[in-house]
Amino acid sequence: MNVELKIPDLKARDAALREEANAPLGDIPVREATKHTQIIAIYGKGGIGKSFTLANLSCMMAEQGKRVLLIGCDPKSDLANGLNTTESDVSDDAKNAAPVMTGAAVLFRDGGSVLEGKRVGAIVNHTARVTDGHLVDALDEININVSAIFSPEHGFRGNADAGAKVDDSVDSETGIPIFSLYGKNRAPTPESLDNVDVLLFDIQDVGARFYTYISTLGLSMQAAAEKGIPFVVLDRPNPIGGEYVSGFVLDPEFQSYVGMYPIPVAHGMTIGELAQMIQGEKLLTGLDSLNLTVVKMEGWNRKMRWPDTGLKWIAPSPNLPTFETALLYPGTCFIEATTASEGRGTQTPFKLIGAPWVDADRLAKALTNSSPGVVIETTAFTPESITGMSTNPKLKGIPVRGVQINVSDYSIVDPLKVGVSLLVELEKQAVAAGQEGFIRTSGMRRLAGTDRFEELLRRGASALEIAESWSAETEAFKVVRRPYLLY
Repeated sequence: MNVELKIPDLKARDAALREEANAPLGDIPVREATKHTQIIAIYGKGGIGKSFTLANLSCMMAEQGKRVLLIGCDPKSDLANGLNTTESDVSDDAKNAAPVMTGAAVLFRDGGSVLEGKRVGAIVNHTARVTDGHLVDALDEININVSAIFSPEHGFRGNADAGAKVDDSVDSETGIPIFSLYGKNRAPTPESLDNVDVLLFDIQDVGARFYTYISTLGLSMQAAAEKGIPFVVLDRPNPIGGEYVSGFVLDPEFQSYVGMYPIPVAHGMTIGELAQMIQGEKLLTGLDSLNLTVVKMEGWNRKMRWPDTGLKWIAPSPNLPTFETALLYPGTCFIEATTASEGRGTQTPFKLIGAPWVDADRLAKALTNSSPGVVIETTAFTPESITGMSTNPKLKGIPVRGVQINVSDYSIVDPLKVGVSLLVELEKQAVAAGQEGFIRTSGMRRLAGTDRFEELLRRGASALEIAESWSAETEAFKVVRRPYLLY
C-alpha cells in the first residue's frame, strides 16, 4: 500500500513565524484570562530536552493561532532557588535595569565561535553560570566539546573547606574527567592537556589579592603557553568595584600562592584585566607567546559594586555566602592571621569578629567611625563545626565576645579601613590582656604581602597612619594598570 506523506514546507513556516515575530505589537487588551491564553512553565534539569520541548510547544501553539508565554526553569538555576541571593545582593536601581552581560553570556550570544571545532579544557567551578545553567552543560548544548574540567580551591562544586586539598575525579553528570588544581598540582600538567586545544577560564573572583582564584589563573596561563595552546578568559565583574584600590602592594619577598603578584590587596580589576596585566607586565615568566583572548562583559562599569550589576550572587566559596561578606573580606580576612576568630564556624563569617578576652564595648566604639556605610554591634558567639563551610574553625566550641559588622550602604564601605581599625584595637587589647602571639607573623606577612603592616601594628600606629603608608604605592599601581583596563 502506498501512503502519500504530506511534508510541510518548513522554510515557508520559518519565514512566516519570523515575519510574525517581527511584526509590531498592537494594543494589548487588559482583560481576564480566557481559555485561549496559554502560560506554560516547564521545570526541569538543565539540558537540551527542555529547550526542545519548548520549541515544539511554540510551533503547536502557533499552528492553533494561540498566544503563549513559555517559561523554562532549571531547579539549579538562580531563577529557581536564588543561589544564596538576598534582597541586599541586588540594588533597587539594578532591579529596574538590564543586568550586566558576563563574558560567558556574550560568548553564547555570539555563538561560541572562539571555541568552535576545538577540544576545550574548562577551568571552572560552580560560579561558571550562563543563562539558567552551568557553563559546561551550556557548552554541550551548542555542541562545543569539553574534554577536561580543571577545578580550583574549594573544588568543582565549591563546597570544600578553605585550604583543603581537592582530588582528581570524574563529573558524575557528564563523565568528563576533573583535574584538581588544588591538590598535588596547582596548574594543568602537560599530560592533562593532551586532549585539549584551548583552555577556557570562567571563575568568579572577589577582588582581593589573597583570594586564590587569580593564582590559579596565572599558573594556568603558564601551562597553556608551555603547551602552545590558546587561553580564553570569560570576564566577570569585580564585586567590590573597579575604582576601589587599597592596601599594601605585595613585596616579592613575600610572594606565595595567596599572594602571587605585586598588586594591592584590593586591586580594582576584573579577572580578564588581570590576565592581560599578568602577561603584559611579565608578572609570571613564559607568557610572551601566549595567545590570550578576553571575552569582555557588556554593561559593566568601574563604579559598580555587585548589587549594581543586576546579577544574582553565587557564593564563590563556602565562607562568602553573601555579597556583604565578600565586601568586608579584603579587610576582615586579616583576622585569620591572629588568634582571634574571623567568624568561621558561624553563618556570617568575616562579619563576626571576636575572642574570649575581647572588651566588646570598647571594640565597637573604636570601630564606629572606621568606615562610612557600616553599623557595628556588640555580640557574643561560639564557633562550631559547619559541614560545607568550616569543619574545624578557630576557637571551636569556645564562647567569644566581639562585634558584628553590618553593611548599611555598600556603595561607600571601605573594607580595608574596617579591617585595619579592627586590628589596631585588637592589638591594643591583646597587649593589655597579656595575649602574647596575638599576631601570627608568617600568616600576616603572607596576607599583607609585607612585614611593614605587622611592624606598624606592634608600634601602635593608628589606622589612618597605616592607610597613609600605602597610599603612594597604590597610586603608582593605578598608573601601571591603566593600559590593561577594559572598561
